[in-house]
Amino acid sequence: MSEAKATHIQWDKLPVEELNPLFGRQIVVGDKVMVARVLMKKGCVVPLHQHHNEQISYIESGALHFTVSGEEITVRAGEFLCIPPNAPHTAVALEDTVDIDLFTPPREDWLNKTDDYLRR
Repeated sequence: MSEAKATHIQWDKLPVEELNPLFGRQIVVGDKVMVARVLMKKGCVVPLHQHHNEQISYIESGALHFTVSGEEITVRAGEFLCIPPNAPHTAVALEDTVDIDLFTPPREDWLNKTDDYLRR
């Protein structure tokens, strides 16, 4: 049986994928989890969507206003939001925001670039 190798990754060495003028991201993928560093400019809107992945969002700086299954929640720096699988949700950046998102399993639509709702 082969032993798995550790991988050391630095955000400042990862390229930022610019999906639109207000939304960029960096992604780190493991076997069963994905971490994304999402860079959103004030006014950026993540349109209504849902996915089978469980999501935990941590706001490193800034603030996002989420609507999750009809419930409105503002999440600020230092706070987390847990979004259950299949919950319809949107987000609006209230200011320039750095958001760390964890997904399990990894988001296939992000990896294969079929996340058209973010590329508008």
